[in-house]
Amino acid sequence: MTNAAEKERQLILAARQRGPLATLATYVRLSGPGWLQGAITLGGGSLAGALYLGVITGYNMMWLQPLAMILGVVMLSAIGYVTLSTGKRPFEAIKTHVSPALAWAWLLATMMANIVWCLPQFALGTAAVQQNLLPQATGGSIGKIVVAVSLLVVAACVVWFYNSGSWGIRLFEIILKILVGIVVLSFFGVVLAMTYHGVLDWGKILAGLIPNLSNLFNPVPSLMPQIEATGSFEGYWRTTIAATQKDKIITAFATAVGINMTFLLPYSMLRKGWERDHRGLAIFDLSIGLIVPFVLATGCVVIASASQFHGQPNDVMLLVEAGSGKEVKSYYGIIDNRIKHDVGPERFATLSDELSVWEAGGKSGAAPELVQLRAALPEAERNLAAALAERDNLALAKTLEPLVGPQISQGLFGVGVLGMALSTIIILMLINGFAFCEMLGVPAEGSMHRIGSLFPAIGVLGPFVWGQAAPALATPTSVICGAMLPIAYVAFFLLMNSRSVLGESLPTGFNRIKWNVLMGLATAVALFGSCWGMLDKSVAGFPIGKVMFGALVVLLLLGIVGFISKNRTVPR
Repeated sequence: MTNAAEKERQLILAARQRGPLATLATYVRLSGPGWLQGAITLGGGSLAGALYLGVITGYNMMWLQPLAMILGVVMLSAIGYVTLSTGKRPFEAIKTHVSPALAWAWLLATMMANIVWCLPQFALGTAAVQQNLLPQATGGSIGKIVVAVSLLVVAACVVWFYNSGSWGIRLFEIILKILVGIVVLSFFGVVLAMTYHGVLDWGKILAGLIPNLSNLFNPVPSLMPQIEATGSFEGYWRTTIAATQKDKIITAFATAVGINMTFLLPYSMLRKGWERDHRGLAIFDLSIGLIVPFVLATGCVVIASASQFHGQPNDVMLLVEAGSGKEVKSYYGIIDNRIKHDVGPERFATLSDELSVWEAGGKSGAAPELVQLRAALPEAERNLAAALAERDNLALAKTLEPLVGPQISQGLFGVGVLGMALSTIIILMLINGFAFCEMLGVPAEGSMHRIGSLFPAIGVLGPFVWGQAAPALATPTSVICGAMLPIAYVAFFLLMNSRSVLGESLPTGFNRIKWNVLMGLATAVALFGSCWGMLDKSVAGFPIGKVMFGALVVLLLLGIVGFISKNRTVPR
């Protein structure tokens, strides 16, 4: 234990003697790793997930992300309990006491996720500076390069501080607390401004906090009038919207607790020198540093996006008339899928080729048939497609201009989005350093940790390539990492019930029942979400989702068989 950790331990023990309030005050003062978890959770994925969840489902799914985070904190608390009770590195514990296959799958999926998901974080942070904060000073390709490289330099410097000993860790945590605080306050301020101007229906918002599982499989009730207005194509739109909701729900749920976080937490705790007497602090730290910022920030984004975009086609139709914007591309994608449903894939491919030739020729001559078919769709269907179109991550800032003015709205959202992106880049780099050292079997410190942390630096290319790379990388990575999350949960569920690992720290009686019920619920939900999300996923016709489902089943069986084999001779 480090001198700093021993001082913290003595403060905790002394506070417990003085009572609950003194203990609470001490926990607030000593919190740290939970804020690291908050920094990675409040990233571009959380922003996009919450934004699109509000667009598609309105206030109806306000309960989803808080529930996902609460279940995630249950598992992270269990991970913290195992780690602090044993002082062992989790990778070695899983490999020795559960299954080497589970351990390596956990580590490799974590590294893959770190590297790939850094790309959109750099793209998001660069866009925040160029579009919201300093559009005049950082415009063009040169400005994009300068901003992206600056983000990398700042992130690398902060990670370097982390490797500078206890003072570096303290500085690192202070910076992350500031960044997370900026994010939360920025989006909280947006909702306050909307409330002040009377544009929010808090009755519907509070009703949306009550879970309604039927909304997982059917279009939300607030869209039904628009769906019914499509007449004979009501069935088509029901199916389309249900599938779209499914993707957004899975995205929002998956960005609450990712596989990266299950790797970061135990190593950040061990790095600080925490041990058994820090277990209460660890659970409190996760609750305050993770649940509170995440629920406030994502809840505010859902509220703001739902109030401005849900069921509203007008903003997108104006952009369609102007002929520019990401929303226009999304709108035509929805419209074209509807036309493809009518004419068939082969005929649609011919129509698309004609359109491409016409656009390449400067749109000279008569409009091709696909343009005419788009215009001929009934207004009800075009309006519904516009309401469903994906908005740009920063579009929400523009809708706030009538409420708080263009300067404040752009600055407020720009700072929040930049804070999300930068904090996530830093943590992804930090986690990769831990995973790299674990892979090599060396201590997670010094030069080797710094080298490992630089692998995700390839994300600096994100502003230039993510738009093209996303279709190729996002789906397989999200499917693989989605499958790996329940593997991490099952591994730690088994560790929590392993006497060979925990010894006298193994929970007993009601305490053991409580842990197993909560962990079992969290694991079951993660398994359902993983299987529900990946079974229908494919890349270039290859059924990657079904392959990963098979791999998931095999790994879980290996883990359970290995656990039984390794623990059956341990005396009870």
